Amino acid sequence: MTPIEKIIDDFAFLEEWEDRYRYVIEIGKALPEMPEEQRTADHKVQGCASQVWLVTTKADAGADPVLTFAGESDAHIVRGLVAIVLAIYSGKHASEIVRLDALDVFGKIGLVEHLSAQRANGLRSMVKRIREEAAQQLVA
Repeated sequence: MTPIEKIIDDFAFLEEWEDRYRYVIEIGKALPEMPEEQRTADHKVQGCASQVWLVTTKADAGADPVLTFAGESDAHIVRGLVAIVLAIYSGKHASEIVRLDALDVFGKIGLVEHLSAQRANGLRSMVKRIREEAAQQLVA
């Protein structure tokens, strides 16, 4: 079972939204801390109300590289959202990332409609940035 499949499975067992939010926070707590030197303006995601940083690593230099992502946020729930986004995209080929819309997954687990407008916009900004970085790798 992939990390995102486990998250989707776990969400299915949690009926109360308060429990689901707690779970999102727990997922975020499990996210490895990003080193201070990576929390730079270049890595900061624009369009997020909270501070969010994303770092992309290319696993190979082929025409369709595997991309791995690390992320961090200064807000508990947003950190959990970052962890879910990373579970969806990290470790996949750039071509797969371009085709995959994490917002569909968030919709499937019913999370999008339970986010504030600011958090939903921040989530869209994270997804957009990851997919744009993947698209740039395919052109390069």
